[in-house]
Amino acid sequence: MTGPIVVGVDGSPTAERAAKKARDLALKLGVPLHIVSAHTDASIEHVNSGSDQWVVSGSDNALYIAEQVVRGLRTPGLKIHAGSAQGKPAEALIDYAEKTGASMLVVGNQRMRGARRVLGSVANSVSHNAGCDVYIANTYLD
Repeated sequence: MTGPIVVGVDGSPTAERAAKKARDLALKLGVPLHIVSAHTDASIEHVNSGSDQWVVSGSDNALYIAEQVVRGLRTPGLKIHAGSAQGKPAEALIDYAEKTGASMLVVGNQRMRGARRVLGSVANSVSHNAGCDVYIANTYLD
C-alpha cells in the first residue's frame, strides 16, 4: 500500500474519531493522510462585521473544518494534509480518493444502525462505490 489514506470529516465527534483511526492506520502503514471535508457550490454565506463584509464559500468552510482536524492530529513522522472536495459527501470523497491515488478511504459508521442503515449513509455509499479499499471505522462510544 503506497497511496495515501483519505478520511472524510464534517466537524462531528464521529468524524473526528474516524480521523484518529485513519491517522493510526497511516502511521502503521507509512503512508500520507488526507483529511477531507465535502461542500456544495450552493453554500455561500455573507458575513458582516462592522463596515466589512466577507463572503465565505462552502469550500472555505470545508477546508477550515479539515484544517482544524489536521491541527489536532499532527504526529511526528506523519505527512498529513487538509483538503476540501465539491459535491455530496460520498461522491466528493470518492472523487478525491481517485484524484489522489488513495489506497484507502476511511469513514465513520455514524447512522449505520437500525432503519437508517437501510435508507443509506455516506459509509454505505462509499463502501459500494469506491475504487479503493474502504475502512468503516467503529465510531460508536460504548
